[in-house]
Amino acid sequence: MASLRAESGVAALACALMLGALPVSVQAQAGGRAIYCCDVGGQPVCGDILPAACYGRAYREMSPSGLVRRTVAAPLTPEEIAERAALERERRALEADRQRKLRLDQALLETYRSLEDLDSRRDRELRDLDRSIRELRARESELIARQHSLIAEATTTDKSEVAASLEADISVLDSEIAAQSSIIAAKLRERNAVVERFEEHRARYVELTAGGKPDARNAVLERR
Repeated sequence: MASLRAESGVAALACALMLGALPVSVQAQAGGRAIYCCDVGGQPVCGDILPAACYGRAYREMSPSGLVRRTVAAPLTPEEIAERAALERERRALEADRQRKLRLDQALLETYRSLEDLDSRRDRELRDLDRSIRELRARESELIARQHSLIAEATTTDKSEVAASLEADISVLDSEIAAQSSIIAAKLRERNAVVERFEEHRARYVELTAGGKPDARNAVLERR
């Protein structure tokens, strides 16, 4: 940082000396207007308007006495523009993710009044699912028992028309049993998803409330 200040000071001094070396008529023409200087090949190039040699370069706006009023950075290269855009996209993505997580935390704390409330809701959902699964399995067992009965009847009858009718009923039961098994499998997956969801909610809730401290809960809810 010190070396940069030193280089800036040297450049300003060089510009001041160069300005002093300009013809009196040019200095008089500049009057109180700004002088623009840039470095080309290690040498300052100055003028009362931005010299053509300074286009696309960093330059300094100076007073006629050589005082640097402001420094203008060189335009970004296409590579620098692309890099800046990539960094901005990354920054926005990180901020969007942070906001998303904050909204989820707020929703979690607003959904459950306490850890006991969370456990109670989990148990209630699981009880409802377990009851539904038991009913589905009971229906499946009934269908299977009915099918076994028809199969036994079909194997003992000597009437072809009766056997054909029984075979049709057995085929229908095959479809019903398969559908019932599919529904049961879906309910079991739903139950597993409920268990996993409440495990995640519980762990995060404990983390957010810092073991039940209300201050931590309120701090999250106030960050809107």
